[in-house]
Amino acid sequence: MNSPLIARVMPCARPDGKRCPPPDCALGQSPMNGRTIDIAIAGGGLAGGLIALALRRARPDLRVALVEAGPTLGGNHRWSWFASDLDAEGTALLRELHQTRWDGYSVRFPGHARDLATPYHSLASADFDAGLRRLLPEGTVHCDRPIAALDARGIDLADGERVEARCVIDCRGIERAPQLQGGWQVFMGRRLRTARPHGIERPVIMDAAVEQHGAYRFVYTLPLSGDELFVEDTYYADSPLLDRTVLAGRIDRYCEARGWDGERLDHETGVLPVVTGGDFAAFQAAHRTPGVAVAGARGGFVHPLTSYTLPFAAATAIAIAREADLPGERLAAMMEARARAHWRRTRFYRQLGRMLFGAGSPDERYKVFGRFYRLPEPLIERFYAARSTPGDRARVLCGKPPVPVLGAIRSLVTPGAPLSREAA
Repeated sequence: MNSPLIARVMPCARPDGKRCPPPDCALGQSPMNGRTIDIAIAGGGLAGGLIALALRRARPDLRVALVEAGPTLGGNHRWSWFASDLDAEGTALLRELHQTRWDGYSVRFPGHARDLATPYHSLASADFDAGLRRLLPEGTVHCDRPIAALDARGIDLADGERVEARCVIDCRGIERAPQLQGGWQVFMGRRLRTARPHGIERPVIMDAAVEQHGAYRFVYTLPLSGDELFVEDTYYADSPLLDRTVLAGRIDRYCEARGWDGERLDHETGVLPVVTGGDFAAFQAAHRTPGVAVAGARGGFVHPLTSYTLPFAAATAIAIAREADLPGERLAAMMEARARAHWRRTRFYRQLGRMLFGAGSPDERYKVFGRFYRLPEPLIERFYAARSTPGDRARVLCGKPPVPVLGAIRSLVTPGAPLSREAA
């Protein structure tokens, strides 16, 4: 069903009569003279960028504005995923963006190491930004445009400009979610160029054979080229505290022990929620703007235990592109329904998260993943894609538990800590 067009976009006026350059052009002054903005996307991170890309592929006739507060799309991040996380459409969508691919990966735990054959992919935010600027139509990308407010008919920018559109999608991130419960995934990553070839051929996505430091700690290593590595120190922790000095020192020691000396190219840090429960209806209400569709982590589209977002961002983008003619109110309702269905489907992973954080000593949390990585590879693939079958769930839970039984039972009936950085 088509919606009436809400507002006209005025042509970009310059004294010399030339078109404004797309990145610097005011949103209300599009170089696409006289056309209406059909869909305005607030937030140029992974979710917003993939929605814009999916719309370009499926509906190149639509006028889309992708509005980002920061200087680039995607911020300073690296997204990684297993090939099995995506269906054919999702794979095709991501294929247009430059990425690094490996035919398999490894894991390491105390007394146990394993190589797996599932292909693994990684996408740097710099390549995400460059790819979207290359692929999206002129005038779509608008960075350095902080958002003051939004509603069902447009976006108010911090500089006072109003961007009117038929439909608005909110893909901005969130800093806190006190309506939900759980723990935190805290990490620091470093990209470095080694002084000599490092000899690493495939990713090590979990090296938990390291000192745990009061959390489930593992080091994640990606060989980006023969002399370039990405090394990330990650913690499943009770607190969102991220001490950059401490984590940097631990990465130093990890690299030194392996002879990886060389030039530090850049780094990233992050604190992600690991959701174990809560009131999802209240979470939706807290992030709802009437008539505005919500996607990405703000919409609840995450893997509760791994904090992965990419598979769900791709699926959401494709779903929105299919329904791009819906009025904003109906698209908002569709997205809320999808989010509720996702919450129901991922209940099993929240239960596992409660056991991970609540059943045993933090220094022994690695045993949960160590046992998990002895299971069949297809089960592991379905787990990361949040598509575990009833048989998979039974297989994960059966046998001798890696955590105390009474602790596991107690964790399932005890409310978790609210996901509020102020309260942690």
